Amino acid sequence: MPQFITITDPDDPRVAAFRDIRERDLVGRQGLFIAEGETVLRAFVRDAPERVVSLLIDPKRRDKLDDVFAGLPDQTPVHLVEQAVLDAVAGFHLHRGVLAVGRKPDPLSADTLLASLKGPAVVLVLCGIANHDNIGGIYRNAAAFGVEGVILDSDCCDPLYRKAIRVSVGATLSVPTAWLARDEDAAGLLQRHGFEALALSPSATETLARLRPPERSAVLLGSEGPGLSAALMARARPIGIPMANGFDSLNVATTSGVVLHHLRFAEP
Repeated sequence: MPQFITITDPDDPRVAAFRDIRERDLVGRQGLFIAEGETVLRAFVRDAPERVVSLLIDPKRRDKLDDVFAGLPDQTPVHLVEQAVLDAVAGFHLHRGVLAVGRKPDPLSADTLLASLKGPAVVLVLCGIANHDNIGGIYRNAAAFGVEGVILDSDCCDPLYRKAIRVSVGATLSVPTAWLARDEDAAGLLQRHGFEALALSPSATETLARLRPPERSAVLLGSEGPGLSAALMARARPIGIPMANGFDSLNVATTSGVVLHHLRFAEP
């Protein structure tokens, strides 16, 4: 069982990792991250209990979390903090009443991730996705449709940022994630590992509805506005989702859900 510790002073050094959350979101936590909310905590403990460093919770929520505590490594610190003290530690009113500090996994290269995937597989390749809501939404879809991995380029934001974790409902903690090195040849890497690159673009002439899902698919998604680079588009298979009444495009997270549903459930 974890170690339960009652905290009454917001300046107690034992809860220093939880202090001034918003300010520290901006400067980073040196290999650690913050996850908030009961739903996210449950996903975290279910999928990666060994990376839970400590918890900070309102005692009123303790009875509801007995099954979560049972999944924690022995002696994991669980700090019990009344709401007023919790708010003082966090630096704002935290109505969810549950925080966790987690340890980030070691960085994984895109080459290593792709090499580990045998047989049929679907991966997402994200280029320049810098909005945490979009990252979180994409990961939520990735988990829902059983994507084997997400690959991010060096211009993407951190999927383990607190807001991205929350929007993903904890999916960023469990979906295998890898990073492309700056200027790494993404198209060549995908080809080498037998993945067909499907580049989503409003200007594509081939529509998603007519696509027969490849055995190994890599869905390429770019930032809203600039989209994917011309160089990457030239080496991929452009796929479009037609819009009504001349509308330009869907939000990138919504696009990911539509595409992944098609790849998983379209008739062969």
